Amino acid sequence: MSVSRRTFIGGVAAALGYVGTRPDDLLAQQGRPAAQSGTPRMRPDSDYDSFAHLSSNENCWGPPDSVMKAMNSAWKYSNRYGYPDGNLVGEIAKHHGVKTENILLGAGSGEILDVVSLAFLAGGKKVLGVEPTYSSVYQRATSIKTSAIKLPLGKDFRQDMNAFIKTAKARESEIGLVYLCNPNNPTGLIITKDEMKQVLDGLPAGMPVLIDEAYHHFVDDPRYATSLPYVLEGRPVIIARTFSKIAALAGMRLGYAVASAENIQKMRPYSIGSINALVKWGGVASLKDTASQAEVKKKTGDLRKKVSADLMAYGYDVIPSETNFFMVHIGRDVQPVIQEFLEKKVMVGRPFPPMTTHMRVSIGTAEEMDRFTKAFKEIFPQKTRTTAAGV
Repeated sequence: MSVSRRTFIGGVAAALGYVGTRPDDLLAQQGRPAAQSGTPRMRPDSDYDSFAHLSSNENCWGPPDSVMKAMNSAWKYSNRYGYPDGNLVGEIAKHHGVKTENILLGAGSGEILDVVSLAFLAGGKKVLGVEPTYSSVYQRATSIKTSAIKLPLGKDFRQDMNAFIKTAKARESEIGLVYLCNPNNPTGLIITKDEMKQVLDGLPAGMPVLIDEAYHHFVDDPRYATSLPYVLEGRPVIIARTFSKIAALAGMRLGYAVASAENIQKMRPYSIGSINALVKWGGVASLKDTASQAEVKKKTGDLRKKVSADLMAYGYDVIPSETNFFMVHIGRDVQPVIQEFLEKKVMVGRPFPPMTTHMRVSIGTAEEMDRFTKAFKEIFPQKTRTTAAGV
């Protein structure tokens, strides 16, 4: 628990010191040294609002009126400790058809991933996952003196369920946790519901599985399904969800885990439990405002498809995504390209080794995406597109 608190406070201190091109690295990915991101940082006096923010997979439209009204109404509780919170845990439980004992709140899903890591990787146990993916769990493993077993993505950039099963069986005694990001960040590709069943049925009995569903709400592919039913079946599955993406509350920090009561109790001692009054009320309103979320999903999908098609017509392969971001194959090292975009006041995603010739781009407003496309065509020459993205 002291590790979690210390790194969280360190991350906040860093955030107060400067504004970076990866704000989620400071909060959602607690404990990762800033230098590891390899992304240029703006100076404290930079004009933050003048940049196109396409680096952190945020909801560029912000919270809907229903959520803003709920949060503003909660200011009256800002001087209280035991304040009413709109029954947030109860509303989440009802939303998913589980009991309140199956829910654990966190400061974004970043804290949930942190808490799960601390709870299940004790004693040198390792986490099994792929690379690249959202690496918070791997970083936490390193911080507590253990490590990750990282499997490569397939040639189609998808996660290989057979490799998960084979590795988990061969190294069962070493593994404390399996991590699956679905859809995966940074590729935007899903694990299908059939593949998820395959891997959960094939893993050694009792092996805990953390399934990160941060981008669940954006998926259109009918082959996809949430893995929440596996919790109801009594499997050792932990689902991580966040209000940072489709609900546009990244800066407010709210996420949660859904798991068996036994696993929630195992995780709870590592939770900071510091969720502010405003975001609790905002979370309740967000759960109920499904119309606003549907609107965000449609606008995001329409822009993603449009920009992806424009880039492919310009000669650059784009990995088909089911999220609010995509990856484009630029064919050269992404690190200096990040700086070139920054000079044009466009912020794009950090490198994701080993896919260092792909660039992750978050979906922004129509105006931001126009700025991105214009900058892209100024930085890269048009070329004849000779290969498919492989998926």
